[in-house]
Amino acid sequence: MTIIDFFFNSFIGAFELTYFELTHGGTAWVLTLAFCIFAWKAWVYYINAEYLHNLKWTLIEIRLPKEIRRSPLAMELVLNSLHQTGKVGSFYKKYWLGQLLPTFSLEIVSIEGRVHFFIRTMEEFRNTLESYIYAQYPEAEIATVPDYAERVSYAIGGRWSMNGIEFVLSKPDPYPIKTYVDYGMDKSLKEEEKIDPITPLIELMGSVKKGEQLWLQIIVRAAKNRFRLPGKWFKRGNYKDEAMEEINKIKKTATDAEGKFNLFLLSPGQTDVIKALERNTDKLGFDAGIRAIFIAEKDPSRGAYSVNIPAMVNIMKQYNSANLNSFKISYLSSFDNFPWSDYIGFRRGGLFYINIGITETERLRLRLFKLYRGRGYFYSPHPHKPFVLSSEELATIYHFPGGVSGTPSFERIESKKSEPPVNLPI
Repeated sequence: MTIIDFFFNSFIGAFELTYFELTHGGTAWVLTLAFCIFAWKAWVYYINAEYLHNLKWTLIEIRLPKEIRRSPLAMELVLNSLHQTGKVGSFYKKYWLGQLLPTFSLEIVSIEGRVHFFIRTMEEFRNTLESYIYAQYPEAEIATVPDYAERVSYAIGGRWSMNGIEFVLSKPDPYPIKTYVDYGMDKSLKEEEKIDPITPLIELMGSVKKGEQLWLQIIVRAAKNRFRLPGKWFKRGNYKDEAMEEINKIKKTATDAEGKFNLFLLSPGQTDVIKALERNTDKLGFDAGIRAIFIAEKDPSRGAYSVNIPAMVNIMKQYNSANLNSFKISYLSSFDNFPWSDYIGFRRGGLFYINIGITETERLRLRLFKLYRGRGYFYSPHPHKPFVLSSEELATIYHFPGGVSGTPSFERIESKKSEPPVNLPI
């Protein structure tokens, strides 16, 4: 009997038993209904796992010329091609074929100080993605490359040491972070006048020493409807609905004696927040998850590492806005509690248990490394609650820096590509 036959027969049997109990006054229907729910969840988990297992992935590297005269808006147009929703367009696709929203991984990686830009995509979207990149960056070179993360095998007591971190937003999703528009990069400025927020990250990655690697990973997919609509039991809204709710909360503070909204009662700060919410939700939304890993070969003669925990925490601070949104830590592979917490598994927000043969720090590091290498975030067996970034916010965090970034170790093409003359003799 196949697994499909097992689930199908289980559903039929549970349905027949539930119907019999309901029509004959029995009470066992509660248990059979619970079994139906369990069987349905097991079925969905199985078909989703099968779908993910059969996907074909590819990792592409984008290499660029020394001078890029493009604002992050060009990357925003590229990233819009990742907003794919057709995979789950019907009940049949979602609950029989097990199809899930496509995910993509945007990665900025420093390997011994050499900085690379990667995108991991399903094979079927590769041509579309490449065409969008070439449309905005015609001088780029794109190549399929081996997975750099597979070249490192992190294990307890092995040759590598590591630290990792995951980020989330500190406020509701519709509140924007500080984007390239806020830095004035949407305007026609001279190269020396530009302030590119990605530059501190590139400079930090360029400082990584021999035997060290720094990885930044941004997992994205088209945003799903998760916001619970006020007054609705089952209907869910998206981040735009959540933005309207936040705007309505602000407007409620600006009512006159008759209880009516008065625009002139809004403070300048509240007006700016409403404008920021409206501008942010006018863009395509992406569910996102961000993590970073620093990994280095163990070497007693090395001395201090080039990147430590405070440096990893700071790589996202240039995107923080005091009045709007910012990034905060959601997961950190180290302890700042009592010394014995690492051995008995007690931490803030955690449980009390005894670690046997492995410290809590080691367990956290192993888990984070496995998640990074598997590009896991949205789906089982380790699902996370994502946050939403607009295409503008995403392009701010992941875009190709221009000449303003003078890091000598940045991977760029030395010469400009050109087509051969049409009259070249053969």
